[in-house]
Amino acid sequence: MILLAAGLVNRLLGFVPRIVLPRMIGAEGVGLIQLVYPFMIVLLTVIAGGLPLAVAKLVAEADSRDDPAAMKKTVRGAMTLAVSAGLIASAACLGLAGWISSEVMTDSRVHAAFLCMIPVLPLVAVSSVWRGYFQGKQNMIPTAFSSTTETLVRIVLSLLFAALLVPYGLEAAAAGSVLGMVAGELAGLLVLWQQVSSDRAAGRKSRPASVERQASASDRGVFRSLLGIAIPVTGSRLIGSLSYLLESILTARSLAAAGLTAAAATAQYGALQGMVIPVLLLPGALTYSLAVSLVPSLSEAAARQDWATIHKRLHQSMRLAVVTGAPFIVLMGLLAEPLCQLIYGDDSMAGMLRWMAPIAIFLYMQAPLQAALQALDRPGTALFNTFAGAAVKLALIVQLATQPQLGILGAVIAIGVNMVLVTLLHWISVARLTGFRLNPFDFLKVMTAMVVMSAVALWIWNGRFLPADGLNLAASSLAAVVVYLILLMAMRMIDGHDAARIPLIGRLFR
Repeated sequence: MILLAAGLVNRLLGFVPRIVLPRMIGAEGVGLIQLVYPFMIVLLTVIAGGLPLAVAKLVAEADSRDDPAAMKKTVRGAMTLAVSAGLIASAACLGLAGWISSEVMTDSRVHAAFLCMIPVLPLVAVSSVWRGYFQGKQNMIPTAFSSTTETLVRIVLSLLFAALLVPYGLEAAAAGSVLGMVAGELAGLLVLWQQVSSDRAAGRKSRPASVERQASASDRGVFRSLLGIAIPVTGSRLIGSLSYLLESILTARSLAAAGLTAAAATAQYGALQGMVIPVLLLPGALTYSLAVSLVPSLSEAAARQDWATIHKRLHQSMRLAVVTGAPFIVLMGLLAEPLCQLIYGDDSMAGMLRWMAPIAIFLYMQAPLQAALQALDRPGTALFNTFAGAAVKLALIVQLATQPQLGILGAVIAIGVNMVLVTLLHWISVARLTGFRLNPFDFLKVMTAMVVMSAVALWIWNGRFLPADGLNLAASSLAAVVVYLILLMAMRMIDGHDAARIPLIGRLFR
């Protein structure tokens, strides 16, 4: 819930630049940023993709044994690996920046933005290790505080730098926005550093010096353990990141093959990845929080062979993912035009949002299932499932987006098929591994509530009872969500026990 609160705040705040930037630099400028972003994600995945999870798992195990020396060696070893990889990648990018911008990317105007992106690599490398440390100790507050600070600084400086550089052209404005991301990462890292310093000081006061010098695993053993966990996880995430990069390249080239100019292709891809997908991912703040907190919880239960707890945690996470994602799906599907008009001042991408909304439920379920596979020592299974989905997606983009009658809609269909396929493969894998099953009547109850809330939302929106479209949209959304929650409580999908577990306000339901 701590990560959920931070995630929701960060995603809502993150919509500020999503709303302002398209109005400032247009879909084409957003497209330039989106062309750089997938390449950065690939590099960050190589540098630190699986390290946070590996650190969290080893720290959680050492903490359960009360072995502070092992925790210290784990963090030190992971930091050595992450910083070395970050510096090597930064040097390589700096040396190859011209070639990457002109040959790999589909628009040479990304060169300045690409150069501004390079300092992010070592910064994220260090912060990922510290976040893994706190995750392993099941202390989510430093990560939440750090991510919120990073978001605030990134928003302010991205918009400021972009506004200052707009007179110099879209290329300069996009570079300024990326530079704001670098500043945000630095601010988040400084917050984590302060939290780590406080944690170390508290640890020294609570433990005698003799305990600090306990013998534990050798440095070589620590590296072996870290890499043994990190490499398969990194491989799984790298497939996703590479498919994201190839998706950006293939989509732009396929749209060009369908008859669009490079500028138009960049604009359409910018609308899809920079405007539609962020709206679709907003409910994913919960599933991300569930995935992060599931890893240490399921790891401990698996070590005890406690299958009852594993089933309970899986059921809780999947039910929350479905219940919280469903109302967003209804509102995004039915009210796509007014939503896009309100957020971006342009509803031209509403058709893409309406196509993708019903499929988003699979995306919200995917993160907890993947976290379960990783926590239960099946990262290779998650790797294969991700690879299969990525291969199908890329093949479909080439097949569909090159058709003039489909265009960008072909890429939308391909991404949707990927979401469904990977989630189903993860589900089958988890079910075979644990025997976990979800009650089909839970889905029926949620679907019933969705149908009723759809009718309420459309009735209020079509009635236009208020003078402004924004007010009508807010009223229809709020009324529909209230009806949805009442129906779920009536059908006992949400009960007093669930509400009582919510921090701060939970005491009201006890």
